[in-house]
Amino acid sequence: MQAVTIDGTPMHYAVDGPEGAPVLVFANSLGTDFRIWDRVLAQLGGRFRTVRYDKRGHGLSDLGTAPFDMARLGADLEALLDHLGIESALVCGLSIGGLIAQQLVRDNPSRVRALVLCDTAAKIGTPEMWQARIDAIAKGGLEGLADAVMERWFAPVFRATRPDELALWRNMLVRTPAEGYAWACAAIRDADLTADAARIAVPTLAVCGADDGATTPETVRALAAGIPGAIYREIPDAGHLPCVEQPDALVGHMLGFFRENGLV
Repeated sequence: MQAVTIDGTPMHYAVDGPEGAPVLVFANSLGTDFRIWDRVLAQLGGRFRTVRYDKRGHGLSDLGTAPFDMARLGADLEALLDHLGIESALVCGLSIGGLIAQQLVRDNPSRVRALVLCDTAAKIGTPEMWQARIDAIAKGGLEGLADAVMERWFAPVFRATRPDELALWRNMLVRTPAEGYAWACAAIRDADLTADAARIAVPTLAVCGADDGATTPETVRALAAGIPGAIYREIPDAGHLPCVEQPDALVGHMLGFFRENGLV
């Protein structure tokens, strides 16, 4: 188990793959820990030096001082890169992880060689939607939201054919600290990186599951359209977590993108 204290907050991370290989950093979605990338790492087959971490208030990482915002989450990732002695990396972010990746390239573009933005946007949802979710958590915890979240996370075929696994992903969600989840919701609520997306100057791939009920294909296509030179790819039979449902397809798009841009 690997840990580092950032801004007074113990945070959990993992580094895998050969030294000297291109560094690929993964940032997780809301209500998950870094195990969502396990199948992606298996598909990558040791081509990269990978870094995964649990953002504050998720997984094994502490919450730290709340409230926190997207700038704090971006700074956490940059501090982790500093701790590991990584000057720049390929960065793949999913959902809120995609916002964190955009925040990092906004605040310090030299740290990012390229972006893979999965099932995310420059602004996700409306402030009213996120406030309603925060209020619902305060009233009834995460259990009351879990079934609706599963419908957004996973395609119908996954929910119908893999019920045992679905139950475990549901457990991951409901066992996330409610305060950590709620403050992450507030960070998303207050984040709008739309203007900053137009200034992104690194190669960018935007990917979306065709059945994503959280950040829809239309939303992710709009993100790609707002980033100069970005390309968009869609993955059939996947919802909000293509890294779980269709890791081979996601990795195929990532490797093709990296090769086309001379990054590997």
